[in-house]
Amino acid sequence: MRSTRTRRFGLATIITLALTLFGLAPSASAADPAPAELTFTTDAATTQPGGTVNLSMTVKNNKTYDIWFVYQTIDPTWLTTQRPDLKYAFTACSLASETGAVPCSGTGPADLGTNYGATVPPGQSRTVTLTLQVAADSGCNGNIGFYSYFYAEFSDSTSVNGGPVYTPETRVLCA
Repeated sequence: MRSTRTRRFGLATIITLALTLFGLAPSASAADPAPAELTFTTDAATTQPGGTVNLSMTVKNNKTYDIWFVYQTIDPTWLTTQRPDLKYAFTACSLASETGAVPCSGTGPADLGTNYGATVPPGQSRTVTLTLQVAADSGCNGNIGFYSYFYAEFSDSTSVNGGPVYTPETRVLCA
């Protein structure tokens, strides 16, 4: 007479084999990182009317092929658009390079991708900094925030898109 332990082991083996054959068994490998990722930082969490905040955007290439092309948008969040008293504009753009910051164009809700410069090699990143100028007559006690979508093409003819990616919010305070 067979023991119940042997029957249970046999049943578990058959179920595992069936799941493996149909591709439903859990994989032991770790998830691959996103081929490209977009992150945001600011140099200040608060500012006053008339002040500026630098918003830095970094695209990192996690793939083994160059990023050849990036398309990116940046738009105010819904809560930001609900405060018509908050007045602000992007006034400058610079690309971090080995020799220092280089001016770029396309500030505001435009195609920001060309600002990342030439190709982004595997494992490297590019950072673009936009200067956010808060108007001197801006309202107070409101948050200014943005979100972004991006699209990247790689030298192996693949592409990836992502978003929305949200920026840290900047609080406009009055003294």
